[in-house]
Amino acid sequence: MANLEVEIVAADHAVWSGAATLVKGFTSEGEIGILPGHAPLLAVLAPGLLEIAPVDGGRFSVDVDGGFFSVDSNRVVIVADGARLQDGTAANAGIR
Repeated sequence: MANLEVEIVAADHAVWSGAATLVKGFTSEGEIGILPGHAPLLAVLAPGLLEIAPVDGGRFSVDVDGGFFSVDSNRVVIVADGARLQDGTAANAGIR
C-alpha cells in the first residue's frame, strides 16, 4: 500500500515530516482529505486544524494560521504562516 510523504513547515521552523496514510485540513474552498494516489493540487490553506494519520498509528493535530497546501505524486507539502502542534500529540506522533 502506498503512503504519503508529508512535510509541514512554518515560516520560521520545521514542524513535522514523515510517512502518513491521511492528511485532512481546510483550504479556502472548504475541507479536504488527502489519501495516497490523490490528484495533484495546489490550494490556499485556511486557518484551522490539520489532522495527520502517521503510518505507525494514532493521529495528531497541527493548528495552522494559513498558508499553502501542495499535493503531487504522494507528496504533501504544507507551508504555513504559523503552525503549532496540539498539546499531547508530540509524544504519540514521533514529532521532532
